[in-house]
Amino acid sequence: MDLPKIGVIGCGYWGKNLVRVFNELGCLAAVSDSTSEGREIASQIAPNVQVLSTLDQMLQIPVEAVVISTPAETHFSLTEQVLKSGKDVLVEKPFAMNRSESEKLVLMASEYQRILMVGHVMEYHPGIVKLTELISDGILGEIRYVYSNRVSLGKIRREENILFSFAPHDIAVINRLINSAPKFVSTSGGDFLQPNIADVTVSNITYENGSKAHIFVSWLHPFKEQRLVVIGSENMASFDDVSKELILYDQKVDINDGVPVPIKGIGKTVSFPDLEPLKEEALGFINSINTRIQPKTSGINALKVMDVLDASQKSMSLHGKPIYIN
Repeated sequence: MDLPKIGVIGCGYWGKNLVRVFNELGCLAAVSDSTSEGREIASQIAPNVQVLSTLDQMLQIPVEAVVISTPAETHFSLTEQVLKSGKDVLVEKPFAMNRSESEKLVLMASEYQRILMVGHVMEYHPGIVKLTELISDGILGEIRYVYSNRVSLGKIRREENILFSFAPHDIAVINRLINSAPKFVSTSGGDFLQPNIADVTVSNITYENGSKAHIFVSWLHPFKEQRLVVIGSENMASFDDVSKELILYDQKVDINDGVPVPIKGIGKTVSFPDLEPLKEEALGFINSINTRIQPKTSGINALKVMDVLDASQKSMSLHGKPIYIN
């Protein structure tokens, strides 16, 4: 596999992980961070690569692609600049703060014939990949509803609310599992720590095929939970990203003489490869750079996630009023 030269912008809370992964894969050419602390961390993780302080400096050296891991409100302007420079880009979620900006980036990537990939890392998790395979193989039957809890205490952000910080992971995965277009969403939330920045949100999504989803996210919670549950007509499944377990439940409800009868069975652990999701995401980006094939988490797919986020934000501002997604 050819190794393109890749630069990373931002070496903070999450960016340092991207610096490590691309350095381990042997394709990290440079790191840029506007803070002395970030530059020092980059030098420690990747002592043999250039450490810069601005994106402009990054674009002046021979890199084929740029990875952006900076505060969310900077994603749009930085991604726009990278695309205009003629380079491929992997930008952390959310890749913009609204639908209009997101659509502009997707159109720009098409115009410049560049790869635009968004860091929905959970779609590369081997447990989620395996769960997707179970659904594709018909093991769960018709998907009736999915719910996801992503809660913990901190890291609390000031530039984006919990909806935009946590929920993109769950929306991206659920969109893929249900494999239908979201029809409408209703979201409620609460801002307890900072005015107008929601700390807790609950979103209910209805899909065109009749499936439903429920997403609960919070950074104001006494314990950490990252659990996804899928209810099918034939079986049920749960994925716990904290315990790293995927369990298939031989359980369903039959209708006998018009009466619903629960059929209870035991749960069976389903194995999946022990691979680092972030490294799998990085390999996906490298493959797209080399082949020019759109990645799993392309800008187009990320735009569908943004549709739900945008509608959820509008719904929350209207106290949970359902918002239809065009």
